[in-house]
Amino acid sequence: MSESFDHRSFLQQLTTQPGVYRMFGAGDELLYVGKARNLKKRVGSYFLRASGNPRIESMVSQIRRVEVTVTRTEDEALLLEANLIKEFGPRYNVMYRDDKSYPYVRFSAHRYPRISYYRGAKQAGERYFGPFPSAGAVRETLNTLQKLFQLRPCRDSFFAHRDRPCLQHQIKRCSGPCVGLVSEEDYARELRNAARLLEGKADELADELGVSMQAAADRLDFELAARVRDQIAALKRVRESRVISGGANDLDLVVVAPHASTSCVVVMSVRDGVNLGHRSHFPRHAPHTPPEELLESFISQHYLEQPAPAEILVSHAVDEQELLEEALGQRAGRRITIGQPQRGIKRRLLDMALNTATQALSTRLVEAASMDERLIELQRALDLEQPPRRLECFDISHTMGEKAVASCVVFNEEGPLKSAYRKFNIEGVTPGDDYAAIKQAVSRRFARVKSAEVQAPDVLFIDGGQGQLNAALEALDELEIHDQRVVAIAKGPTRRPGLEELILPERELPLQLPPDSSALHLIQRIRDEAHRFAITGHRGRRDKARLSSGLEAIEGLGPARRRALLKAFGGLAQLKRAAVDDLARVEGVSRTLAERVYAHFH
Repeated sequence: MSESFDHRSFLQQLTTQPGVYRMFGAGDELLYVGKARNLKKRVGSYFLRASGNPRIESMVSQIRRVEVTVTRTEDEALLLEANLIKEFGPRYNVMYRDDKSYPYVRFSAHRYPRISYYRGAKQAGERYFGPFPSAGAVRETLNTLQKLFQLRPCRDSFFAHRDRPCLQHQIKRCSGPCVGLVSEEDYARELRNAARLLEGKADELADELGVSMQAAADRLDFELAARVRDQIAALKRVRESRVISGGANDLDLVVVAPHASTSCVVVMSVRDGVNLGHRSHFPRHAPHTPPEELLESFISQHYLEQPAPAEILVSHAVDEQELLEEALGQRAGRRITIGQPQRGIKRRLLDMALNTATQALSTRLVEAASMDERLIELQRALDLEQPPRRLECFDISHTMGEKAVASCVVFNEEGPLKSAYRKFNIEGVTPGDDYAAIKQAVSRRFARVKSAEVQAPDVLFIDGGQGQLNAALEALDELEIHDQRVVAIAKGPTRRPGLEELILPERELPLQLPPDSSALHLIQRIRDEAHRFAITGHRGRRDKARLSSGLEAIEGLGPARRRALLKAFGGLAQLKRAAVDDLARVEGVSRTLAERVYAHFH
């Protein structure tokens, strides 16, 4: 326990209201953020008795001061705690980070709405269904909707310029609204049916389709009756192949497979009795964090961003179950329960999710062990004092010198650290001069290393030969950085994989590792990732430049009209093929301007 923190005096004046407490260590480091129904009772529990938990006792021994924020309700405390954890990432909290937003099925705002896969901020006027736990679940759902309701998947620009049905119509995946093969009313009806299926009203939909089929038969409209009959049969097949019996209709299963250093939390979603799949998370946490605390922290942070279902099943009981239920229920505007089933279909679902989490954790640990082995082998190969923990690799990509881009990829003991990746647009060098490009990129990167803005790598890899290595060393010398380990990765005389040569400044001859060396496999992986990232960055920069230069030269065509034209036609290639009449139909483009655009490309 800290001698410099007088916890007795602090607790004497502490309120009993709900709120959030923040514990700080030496150097004002934020150690932990917690919530409490009763601040005095909760904070006091850390100091009044030994916890028996080495992690908690280690944290308490480092406390130098405690700050509290009093809230009106326990729900406000829960929300504030989750926000503070996300913002500051305290060392002793469970830190849930989701690199990607969850995917949705989107119905666009259009006379004939498009159905599509979507991630990102929601737009006004469009409808979204989800979230789904994985991209695969969304794509399977879209495939089902196309089969059942023949809704269009194409972009608006493609839709607007069709004069005959596409292949999707021929294989009965689209009703052909682009060429008027379906009325707006009939398309809207199919869209409503699709929405009902996504909203979990499949049984009601099947009943309504049965009534529609009978009505069509009574009118002697046997063609329509047959089509509705086929829809009902297809809907039944879909539900039979994916449905889960036993009344598990609308719930999430949140389970944890604990481990001393790395734990796996799996979220499995069931909607309308259909298992939509799962997503695995590996939240950052202090060693030996109890699974109950992992689950509680994960749920409060996860459902801060994602809508909660009516029921959440958990693998371990959470201490603040009532508080979580009340807070999530208030956000959702309906009752939400958290439970731990002991038998029946829900127990079997929970066991299935637990098995999934255990397998995902096992895979993660095996990959981590493999990475550790490769780092140790790399230490031996390069004669390092200790296994490297941070590796960086630079590569250059350009098209005959045009719009060169340098990539910097970063690997640590867990693999690619994509949040640390960087791209550098190369300017002011002779086109095609890779040596000067490498020098500029390394100079810009390590200027930030020298100013302590970013961490220095244990090993810096350069994709290239002796010339690229010399350019990198020259950049480091100019920055007066003389202790950086630098290795160039040359392809070797035959340029075949497995025969790469490592060029080191202190060796006269290149170092060639055996083809089965795990260190060589790691180097190849880093080099390939740097190459991929550089090519992606270069292509984006090149295409943007070519797109801009193709339109900016046209008199009277400002940024707003350029965007309108590109959006209407779906890209520069389609715009070049457009006729004057098509161009003039775009909002804001006069006949005179349309003729000028057409003349520019012809």
